[in-house]
Amino acid sequence: MKISQLSKATGVSTRSIRYYEKKKLLTARRLDNDYREFEEADVKRINTIQIYLELGMSTNEILEILKCHDEYDSYDDSDGFCEEMLEAYEEKRKEIVQQIQTLTSVQHRLDQRIEQMRVRRALMSTASGSVGPTSKSTL
Repeated sequence: MKISQLSKATGVSTRSIRYYEKKKLLTARRLDNDYREFEEADVKRINTIQIYLELGMSTNEILEILKCHDEYDSYDDSDGFCEEMLEAYEEKRKEIVQQIQTLTSVQHRLDQRIEQMRVRRALMSTASGSVGPTSKSTL
């Protein structure tokens, strides 16, 4: 199938498909007219690439995982075992845990700052005698 057909079958842009090929995630056979020709199996391969991209994997990490897939000829949820795949999953999980910890810390600091600002606003409202920012004085 041509690149446009593969794009239509996967919902992935032709630009992305070319990028996957450049990164060695995907290989196309070249015809005499230099057009790319893809196999039906490439639809599954692109779907697999998309899953790993959604998990936040880099193209280098995905390449290592795909080598495992190729070794076990498996593109479904029943991945064969391969040390590189396990290591990539563990490393990605560590990164995610670190990101969660960082975001939780930032959230905690923001919550504290918001509370401080609310207290200041309440004190300023009380000190000026107004009931709130929407109160109007009557003459």
